Amino acid sequence: MKSTKLESGLLIRPARTSDVAAIRALCQPLIDERILVPKDHVNYFENIQEFMVVTDPDGTLAGCAALHVFWEDLAEVRTVATSAQFRRRGVGRALIESLLQRAKDLGVDRVFCLTFERDFFASLGFEQITGTPVSPEVFVELLRSQDEGTAEFLDLARVKPNTLGNYRMMISLGQAENA
Repeated sequence: MKSTKLESGLLIRPARTSDVAAIRALCQPLIDERILVPKDHVNYFENIQEFMVVTDPDGTLAGCAALHVFWEDLAEVRTVATSAQFRRRGVGRALIESLLQRAKDLGVDRVFCLTFERDFFASLGFEQITGTPVSPEVFVELLRSQDEGTAEFLDLARVKPNTLGNYRMMISLGQAENA
């Protein structure tokens, strides 16, 4: 993926390993508020290729978000964070739209999110879901994953304390074009 300049003068681009410290700093207040689940430092490096970031003209990180693929037709938007000074300025929307395009480019048909921000994600075409919308065969395969996000998607009892108050939402990428 390439870098794209937004109308506001901000730049959206794939994250680099040199962004990890800033991504962690951006996420920490949301972790402290129990909006984001804490991750080990190493996990940010292991998953850096999943992240997109928005920076201001000086290179300061304004926001980040990641796309994690679960299965052939299924991915999750995760670790969405924006700096307080950049909220309500289109940073989150630009990040999610970028990740949805990335999902399409990868051939993913559906994107899941676990969020407190129901209205924001609904404005992008996500709808609240119940249950686990995968076949029994795929469910069994996904159970093999050690990824906590996959467990949250599967709505497993062991991750319930992490998900209280969150909305489970999904978008079919055919709907994203109309959002």
